[in-house]
Amino acid sequence: MVKASEASKSRAEKPTLSAPDDDPYLWLEEIEGARALEFVEGQNRTTLQAFGGAAFERDRNALTSIYDRPDNIPHVSRSGGYLYNLWKDASNPRGLWRRTTLEEFRRPKPSWEVLLDIDQLAVSEGEDWLLNATAPLAGNYGRTILSLSRGGSDAVTLREFDTDAKTFVRDGFLLPEAKSRVEWLDPDTLVLSSSHGEGMATTSGYARTVRLWRRGTPADQAPVIFEAEADHMGVQCYVDHTVTPPRMWFVDEVDFFNFNSWLGDESGATTKIGLPSNIWMLLYRDWLAIKPRESWSVAGRTYAADTLLVISLAAFLGGNRQFEVLFEPGPRRALQGFFWSAGKLVLSILNELRPFFEICTPSDQGWTREQLRGLPAIGVINVWPLDRDPSEGNGDLLVSSQDPLTPASLMLIENNVASPTVLKQAPKMFTADGLVVTQHEAISIDGERIPYVQTGPARVTGDAPVYMSGYGGFGISLRPYYDSALGKLWLERGGTAVQANLRGGGEFGTRWHDAGRLAGKKLSHDDFAAVAADLVRRGVTKPKRIAAEGGSNGGILITNMLTRYPDHFGALFCTVPLIDMRRYSKLLAGASWIAEFGDPDKPSDWEWLKTYSAYHAAKLGQNYPPILIATTRRDDRVHPGHARKMAAKLQAMGYEAYFYEQAAGGHGYGRDNREHAGLEVLGFRFLKSKIGWLDGEA
Repeated sequence: MVKASEASKSRAEKPTLSAPDDDPYLWLEEIEGARALEFVEGQNRTTLQAFGGAAFERDRNALTSIYDRPDNIPHVSRSGGYLYNLWKDASNPRGLWRRTTLEEFRRPKPSWEVLLDIDQLAVSEGEDWLLNATAPLAGNYGRTILSLSRGGSDAVTLREFDTDAKTFVRDGFLLPEAKSRVEWLDPDTLVLSSSHGEGMATTSGYARTVRLWRRGTPADQAPVIFEAEADHMGVQCYVDHTVTPPRMWFVDEVDFFNFNSWLGDESGATTKIGLPSNIWMLLYRDWLAIKPRESWSVAGRTYAADTLLVISLAAFLGGNRQFEVLFEPGPRRALQGFFWSAGKLVLSILNELRPFFEICTPSDQGWTREQLRGLPAIGVINVWPLDRDPSEGNGDLLVSSQDPLTPASLMLIENNVASPTVLKQAPKMFTADGLVVTQHEAISIDGERIPYVQTGPARVTGDAPVYMSGYGGFGISLRPYYDSALGKLWLERGGTAVQANLRGGGEFGTRWHDAGRLAGKKLSHDDFAAVAADLVRRGVTKPKRIAAEGGSNGGILITNMLTRYPDHFGALFCTVPLIDMRRYSKLLAGASWIAEFGDPDKPSDWEWLKTYSAYHAAKLGQNYPPILIATTRRDDRVHPGHARKMAAKLQAMGYEAYFYEQAAGGHGYGRDNREHAGLEVLGFRFLKSKIGWLDGEA
C-alpha cells in the first residue's frame, strides 16, 4: 500500500510534468463559479489582513493623490480640429471625456468642453462602464463610436455618440458586448470587425469576419465582405482616407506575427498584396512601406530582417520590386516603429538603447532624410502624430521626453520641421536627491550580454533593497520611464530599482525577440536570473534583498524565478499572469499567443513548453521564496484561472503564497486611480515585508 503521507504528497503536487492533464484545480477556471468565488473571497481577506492596515492606507492615499493631481499631463489626440482627452481624478474616477483646441491647450490651465461624464453614465445606466476607446469619423462630422467596457474588459459595447449635441445618437449604431473594432467608411457606413454573432469569432475570441454595416440596418444583417479561417487569430479592416474614394485594406491575422493583406472596396477584398506573411506593412497614398521579420530575397537582392523598404504602391501592383532602402539594422541598432506624417515617413530607432528619430521625405529625385532635431540625447523619447487620422495630418508631432528621475515633458513639433516647444511639464512626484541612473550588462547562461538600467543611491552598500522588473516577450521593448509609484514608494525611501532588457523583447530587433520566443523563452528567464546574480556580483545587494515583479507574459517569468531560480530572490510579485502552459491556448485569448510560445497540443512544442510551465514544475521540498499572485476577474485576455490555480497549488504544498483578485480592472490594475494605486501598494507592502525592509515602520 502507498503510505498516506506519500499519497498526500502526490495529490499536493498535481498537476505534474509527468501527468500534466491531471489537474485538480480546473474548478478555479470557472470565473463566476460559486466555489471559485468563495476561494477568492477567502484569499483576499487573508492577503489584506497580512499586508493591509495603516501603512497600506497611507501609501495608497499618497499614490492615489499623485495619480489624481490636476497638473498631470492630459494625453491628447486631434480629430476634426479638436484635441480629445479622457481625464480621471478623485471627482471623476471613471473619467471625463472632453475636448479643447490646440490654442487653448497651450495655456497653463486650459478650458475644456466636457462631452461625456463616464461616472454619471455608469450610475444612470447601472453599469460598470469605462471608456475603452473612441473611433471618430475623420473630418469635423461630429460623430464618434464609443467603445464602452464593463469593468475594463477587452470586450466592449459600441455606441454612436454626437459630439456636437453631447448625447448618444437615437437609433444610431449600437452593438452589444463583444471584442469589436470599427472604422468609418462614410457618415452612414461602418466597417465592423467583431466577434459578435454566431460563427463570428476565431478560436482566440477575436473577429473572424469583416462586415459592411449601413445605418439603420441591424449588425446581424450586415453582409460579410471578408473572412478568415476560425483557427487564425483574427481579421481587421483599415479604411484609408488619404485617397479618394477611400481605400480599404483587409488583413487576415494568421497569428501574432504573420499577416495576409488585400486591397479592396466595400464589395470586399479585390487585390492580394504579394508579400511574405511575416512582413509588417503600412500604406499611405501611393506609398507602401514594409519591414520583413526574416531575410528576404526578391528581384535579385536580399534584404536583412528588419530592413525598412519603400516603393510606389502603383509600381508594386504593376510588378515592380525595386525597393528603396530607408533603414538597415545593426546588431544593437533596431527600428522600433514608423509612421506617415503629412507625406513624410518618421522612423523611431534604438541604437544601443539610445533613441533617435529620422524623417524621410520622398521627391522626384529620390528620398532625403534628416534627424529630428532638438530632442534630448538620452532618456526615453517617444514621437507620434498629433492627428488621429493621417488624412487630417498636417505634420504636427507630439514628443514625450523623460527618464527614471525626470518627469515627462510633452512637446509639439509643428509641420514635421519646427523645433520642439514644450506644451506641458509633468510635476515631480518624488524626491530624487542623491539618486543616479546607471546602465550595466549581465552575462547570461549562454554568454549573451543582457543590458539593465539601475536607479538608486550612488553609494553601494551590499544590502540594498532592490525592486527588479522585466518582461521579455512579443517583441515589446522596455524603456526606463519615470514611474511615480516606484519613485515615491521605493526610490525616495532609499531603495534601488532595476529594469532588465530580456531576450523576447524588441530592444535589438527581431533576432532579439526570436531568441526569447518559443523554445527560447527559457533563455529570457535565464537572462533575468543573470541580472539578479550580477547585482550580487557587483556588490549592490544580496539575493534575499531582491524583490521582483512581472505581469502578463512577465507572469511566466516571475513564476519561473520561483521554480528555477528560487535562491536568487527574496520575494516575488506576479500580476495578471500567464502560468499554465498546458492549458493556456484553451483559455480566453490564449490561442492567439501560440506564435509566441508554441502549441501545447503538439508533442514537439510541449517538450519545450513544459520547461517553463511553472504550474507543472512546482514541487514539494524546495526553497521557494514568498510570492503574491494577483489578477482581476474582468480580465478577458489572460484568464484569472492561471493566478488562482498557481496560488492554490503552492498553498496545498505548504509554500508561502498569497493571492489577491480585484473584481474589475481588465488586463490591468484596476478601473480607476484608487484601485490601481491599491494593487501597486499591496505589492510593495508584500515585497518590502518579505525582503526584511521595514521602510521606517515599527
